[in-house]
Amino acid sequence: QVHLVESGGGLAQPGESLRLSCLVSGRMFGPYVMGWFRQAPGKEREFVAAIDWSGVRSDYADSVKGRFTMSRDNAKNMGYMQMNSLKPEDTAVYYCVAVRGVYTRTSLRALNFDYWGQGTQVTVSS
Repeated sequence: QVHLVESGGGLAQPGESLRLSCLVSGRMFGPYVMGWFRQAPGKEREFVAAIDWSGVRSDYADSVKGRFTMSRDNAKNMGYMQMNSLKPEDTAVYYCVAVRGVYTRTSLRALNFDYWGQGTQVTVSS
C-alpha cells in the first residue's frame, strides 16, 4: 500500500521561504509523477505544481510560477517543493499527490492523481 507523507509546513512571514517534503512509502512499481495541490479556507482545492519521473518536465500554476520549484530524489522516494517569496495568499493546506506512469504529452496538471497525503499547513502572515 502506498502512503504519501508531507513535512515542512509551518508559519512564515511574507517574503520568506519554506520547503515542503513528501515521502512516498510503499511500492509504486515503476515511474510516477509527483505534485502538490493546496486548499485555502473557504476555497476549492487547486493545483500548484507537478514534476515527472525524470525531473525534466514540470508544471506550475500561474500563481506560483517563478516562486515555487519542485524537485525529486527518486532513490529516496522523496519529492520537494521550495517555496520562495511567500505571500499571504499562499496560506493553505498543501497536499502531496502522485500518480503512476510516464506522460509525455498530457499536461501534468490534468492528470488524475490517485494518491494523496494528509496535508501540511502553510501559513504566511506577518
